[in-house]
Amino acid sequence: MAEIEAKKLFTEFPPVTTEKWEAEIQKDLKGADYDKKLVWNTLEGFKVRPYYRAEDLKSINHIGAKPGEFPYVRGTKTTNDWLVRQKIQVSCPKAANALALEILMKGVTSIEFVIASKEFSAADLDTLLNEICLKSVELNFSGCGVKQVVPFFIAKIRKEELTSEDVVASFNIDPIVKKLTLKGKSTVCSCGEDVLDIIANFIKEAKDYRRIRFVTVNGYAFNNAGANLLEELTFALAVGHDYIVEMMKRGLSIDEAARNIKFDLSVGPLYFMEIAKFRAARMLWANIVKQYNPENECSMKMRVNAITSEWNMTIYDPYVNMLRATTESMSAAIASVNSIQVRPFDSVYETPTDFAERIARNVQHLLREETHINHVSDPAGGSYYVETLTQTFADSTWEMFKEVETKGGYCEAFKAGYVNEKINATAAKRNKNIETRRDILLGTNQYPNFNEKVSIPAKENKCNCKCASKSEFTPLNQYRGSQAFEAVRLKTDAATSAPKAFMLTVGNVSFARARAQFACNLFACAGIEVIDNVMFSSIEEGLKVACEAKAEIVVLCSSDDEYVTFAPEAFKAIDGKAIFVVAGAPACQAELEAQGIKNFISVRSNVLETLKGYQKELGI
Repeated sequence: MAEIEAKKLFTEFPPVTTEKWEAEIQKDLKGADYDKKLVWNTLEGFKVRPYYRAEDLKSINHIGAKPGEFPYVRGTKTTNDWLVRQKIQVSCPKAANALALEILMKGVTSIEFVIASKEFSAADLDTLLNEICLKSVELNFSGCGVKQVVPFFIAKIRKEELTSEDVVASFNIDPIVKKLTLKGKSTVCSCGEDVLDIIANFIKEAKDYRRIRFVTVNGYAFNNAGANLLEELTFALAVGHDYIVEMMKRGLSIDEAARNIKFDLSVGPLYFMEIAKFRAARMLWANIVKQYNPENECSMKMRVNAITSEWNMTIYDPYVNMLRATTESMSAAIASVNSIQVRPFDSVYETPTDFAERIARNVQHLLREETHINHVSDPAGGSYYVETLTQTFADSTWEMFKEVETKGGYCEAFKAGYVNEKINATAAKRNKNIETRRDILLGTNQYPNFNEKVSIPAKENKCNCKCASKSEFTPLNQYRGSQAFEAVRLKTDAATSAPKAFMLTVGNVSFARARAQFACNLFACAGIEVIDNVMFSSIEEGLKVACEAKAEIVVLCSSDDEYVTFAPEAFKAIDGKAIFVVAGAPACQAELEAQGIKNFISVRSNVLETLKGYQKELGI
């Protein structure tokens, strides 16, 4: 009966062709350019259409594969459960152990121990892992002393007679990214031994432990340099392929090489783009490994730890970082990654507090326990939009990957300057977008907390080893998108007293209020105290109040037509006693400039350069 009713219902709504949809859209656009109005041109060069239909999936080859099946677009496992990962700095093994035992009781299932010193012993490892059940938690080791831990760890699990199935662990050894890319040095240690040889020996030593991985490709480092998603994924895959080539040169099989590689990738704010990135990443890695004819199908499975982006985290209004991490980790969860690491909201300016760590954990617990994403395999599967975007990512990444390979692989491409050239060009675009507020970082370049004052405490040094030496190649610069704006505001916050920007609102109410709001947001981004006002009946009245407030900046807020008379009157009355600014880019701007008025702020302004200019005039 229900089927009959459904058939009757759908006969009342005949299918609508794409041509008809497009015709209706063109009608609604009333002559406006379709591409400019409705097509999103991403930083990666993708043209994302406003809608997709079933017909868009016909040319996509991976459609029909199930979760856990090659090419693993839908995940490397049949379920969508992931590990909750938290980082612990190890300066005192006993204290780190106590913290580890505590967070394991709070839902953490994967721990990253950051070994900050090369002076790390077998006894230290025993203390660090005391009472931790190695069968129940994934262990990850990173930091300057990570290579020192390996032999102690292997000896420990052999002594405790743990089997290959009992232990899941990884070591963040990544000389290609951490040494070559970020320090500009070769993979050869100061002692003369190549780290790639060391990795190969570790793999051979622990070949009977198939769930231990000795290489972690730190793909998030490309994101931290300002790379777009396409560049991050391409270069991460290229680094992974270089490791396969280097390990096979050292006598390892493709299965031994591939199963020892893990990827740490960033997850940023572009919600659906990030989902597509991870899905495409698994497909591409599986196809790369497949070319070497592995004996074991599992060797083609990419293991990914998603880390919420540091590039878009901010010092000002830091609680917004919580919101960023929530949407980012949700993207990763929907994309079926293996583990997620949420950066604490305060991690960019201090050693994370217990509260910040707790919130970071609870973001994931919320996704697991209250949204139940982990109960649905590949939640994005079948979405016309996400599937098409996944294929677009895969195609574009593959083309760029092949370009890297024609240059001799990642290492050679980096040494030739190709990686820096690509990422620096993208970073410059992203910086310009932030400076002009085309891209918004809430609380930093738009909608700041007007009353917030910040003094940045010195973060403790996480690395106790002496690693400073001359670079052989130009390293990739690591930074955050908000840093330039933060530097401006920190200067103001450090000043004896904040200068005042006074809103002289007069004339047309709608224009005056809108422009006053715009100007208040702009000057507050530099930590300048703003004095907003409802309306004044005249220029004279407004300037009298501005004088009483001892304002260093007076911003005239009115309509374009009224600026013709109001601006010269106010400018003449101020007579250089304060910086005079006109809010907007009126048609009469050239006429006003001819009368000596030089300061105008509008949506077309480069906000960062504008604020730097006013700081200079104010002597900050």
